Amino acid sequence: MSRQRSIEVILASEYVSIGELVRITGTRYSTLKFYTEEGMLPFEQAEENLTRRFHREATVKRIQRIKQMKAEGLSIPQMKELLAKER
Repeated sequence: MSRQRSIEVILASEYVSIGELVRITGTRYSTLKFYTEEGMLPFEQAEENLTRRFHREATVKRIQRIKQMKAEGLSIPQMKELLAKER
């Protein structure tokens, strides 16, 4: 098991893990995993291991956008459609 990075290191990093996204956005792990599986959160995956890396700034903005759309009462398909148009 790897050691957790400090919040200062995470906030200075270009790429973060899903666990680090949980820490900096306050969003549940299962929710982020669902959004990732639905293609709503793009990620990069290195060939040599299975760790998914998320671009910190872009992903945090996207999570905030998803939360905003969720508060507006949009469904997952509606959110996916809007996110696809915003790319």
